[in-house]
Amino acid sequence: MKGLQLLAILVFSAAFLSFTPVNKKLIIIDAGHGGNDMGANRNGIYEKDIVLNIGKEIQKFNSSQDQYEVILTREDDTYSQLADRTALINKLNPEMVISLHVNSSANPKSTQHGQEIYTQNTESSKNLAKRISRKFNVQKIEEKNLHILRESKVPAILMELGFINNANDLEYLTSEKGQKEIAQKFIEVFNENQ
Repeated sequence: MKGLQLLAILVFSAAFLSFTPVNKKLIIIDAGHGGNDMGANRNGIYEKDIVLNIGKEIQKFNSSQDQYEVILTREDDTYSQLADRTALINKLNPEMVISLHVNSSANPKSTQHGQEIYTQNTESSKNLAKRISRKFNVQKIEEKNLHILRESKVPAILMELGFINNANDLEYLTSEKGQKEIAQKFIEVFNENQ
């Protein structure tokens, strides 16, 4: 089954690339988790759904320009192995990869809030993190040895968009207004890269 999913992704990406203008840059948004992997949760609200919704908002905002194309590693509530995601990333060779996640802490009602960014051990990844941090309420930027960062051969960051167990972060992350604002901030970062 996993082999068929990877084959389907590779066939889709080959077909997609055949219709993408040669000079168009690719940006991959990896909406973390999916399927049976719920990620962090709070009162029946799941990380996997929040990050997919934001990924789709980013893709919608992208449709108004023709400099780059945003590709999601998942378009619905399915799970693909990390190795399959990084295989897709390395095949497509995008300008950058943004892996979206939602944080959680041990305290059920956390006072911790805001975003955190994890980077590869590369200058391009760290520079991307700095550019993103200028748009968001980033509490820390830290190098971390995570699969999506370690195995991606292009500049990649993993961003925790807020804390699911912080009432203010959760309200913002699940609101239409919050999701659109987050998407818009990413689009601004992408446009700076042109």
